[in-house]
Amino acid sequence: MKNLTIIIEKAQDGYFSAYSEDVDGIYGMGESVQDVKQDILDGIETLKTLDEVPTILKDDYKLIYKFDTESLLQYYKGILSNPGFEKLTGINQKLIHQYSTGLKKPREDQRKKIEAGLHKLGKELLSIEL
Repeated sequence: MKNLTIIIEKAQDGYFSAYSEDVDGIYGMGESVQDVKQDILDGIETLKTLDEVPTILKDDYKLIYKFDTESLLQYYKGILSNPGFEKLTGINQKLIHQYSTGLKKPREDQRKKIEAGLHKLGKELLSIEL
């Protein structure tokens, strides 16, 4: 199974946009990340109806969503607070706030801490049974 990477970014007008890193012609836009993801799926379905379907879309593929740090923190702002991100990542709240507002750009090691913290939370949530 191949990965189809979708880059999601928050535009200055408050909307989100997305594009494929791997296939030309896959774009999306919307007021929320969910809207953008749906727009991407709709675009992929449209591409599959064309005479020349991109090779990756003919086989099994998995969508991988890649965010810039500011967009990711803005997206999860309503779900996880800055104190929550601090607990997950070990990065202080003030710095998380600066990353989420674009005042500062995180170094690679800081981006990896944020990613690792979210992945750890995801694994913990997947192990829960009610």
